Amino acid sequence: MSHIYIWIISFLAIAGVIIRPFKIPEAVWALAGAVLLLVLGLIPFSDGLTGIGRGTDVYLFLTGMMLLAETAREEKLFDWLAAHATRMAKGSANRLFLLIYIVGVVVTTFLSNDATAVVLTPAVAAAAKAARVNKPLPYLLICAFIANAASFVIPISNPANLVIYGRHMPPLLHWLHQYALPSFFAIVATYFMLRFTQRAALKEKIATDIAIPTLSTGGKTAIIGIAATAVILLVSSAFDIQLGLPTAITGILTSAIVIISARKNPLIVIKGVSWAVLPLVAGLFIIVEALNKTGITQTLTDLLHQSAANSVTGTAWGSGIITAVACNLMNNLPAGLIAGTAVQGNLPELVKSAILIGVDLGPNLSITGSLATILWLVALRREGLNITFWTFLKLGALIMTVALFFAIGALWI
Repeated sequence: MSHIYIWIISFLAIAGVIIRPFKIPEAVWALAGAVLLLVLGLIPFSDGLTGIGRGTDVYLFLTGMMLLAETAREEKLFDWLAAHATRMAKGSANRLFLLIYIVGVVVTTFLSNDATAVVLTPAVAAAAKAARVNKPLPYLLICAFIANAASFVIPISNPANLVIYGRHMPPLLHWLHQYALPSFFAIVATYFMLRFTQRAALKEKIATDIAIPTLSTGGKTAIIGIAATAVILLVSSAFDIQLGLPTAITGILTSAIVIISARKNPLIVIKGVSWAVLPLVAGLFIIVEALNKTGITQTLTDLLHQSAANSVTGTAWGSGIITAVACNLMNNLPAGLIAGTAVQGNLPELVKSAILIGVDLGPNLSITGSLATILWLVALRREGLNITFWTFLKLGALIMTVALFFAIGALWI
């Protein structure tokens, strides 16, 4: 009977995160579900603490990235970058769209999909403002879709990759051999489908008389901090070091240097960070810990092995598609944690790869499919913009489906 209560509470909490009824923040729903599971004794407090502890690396990673982004925003770095990008577009909305997309691929690949949501979104908002476009949403949608589409180019492109493979992460060259083509097809298919859906808005002319603002010393320091973070993440990945602590240290140091040199009040930066994301993640980790108590992980493991014994190809396609959909029903963070445990063991590499693609690319279906998209949504609200669940779903149903088909199919090339 306790398992039924766990499923009901978890379902309601995750539904609250996804639907956000009464405009109550996502973190409140996740925390409410976690607290209810603990108070009712459906999960021991010790297991709750264990669940929270599993997210330590994610908390540190997000803290570093959010501090970097807020510091850069405060120093007008994004305005400076936006002015350059808009001038390079030379009045062409399509060229600006392509430029932003390419930058999104690079940022996601080397700084992770969460960084794209946190760091790139304000920059794109500034670029749209500088270009004086009437409809900035098509450009901002890039940040959401590329954050997931390019998130399996290399291991550090998405923290979920580390969750899936755990301590059995393939060497970088093996990773590239396995995922280079699927990543290429996911990125290209997402670009063309997104551009196709936004073609009407991209017909308008954009401004060409763009004044380039002077970049402050703090802005230059922020650039160095972001570049240093990318290098540190690559090195950490190569030596199999968790990414959270290096990212947090780099973000804190960069912010501190900028604040001290500019003689600014640190509360300006601290207040600007969306700290509610951290309890949201913690709540989801507790919910996953409770779901594990229901035996779902063992059941999925048994089903995968039985299915793979009959047909590796069918299991790869089926598990990849089901995982992609599941990420949108419960967010890819809990889905990835459950899938990561289920695929440990002697499963065919094709099945593991299809599941990872489902975890990474599947969240492009809905607005709350991944943590990166939720972070993007938070950044969007800060710019005074919003997009409804149904609007995003209609886009995602087309864009994600096509990209997922090509990405999983590329595993056999």
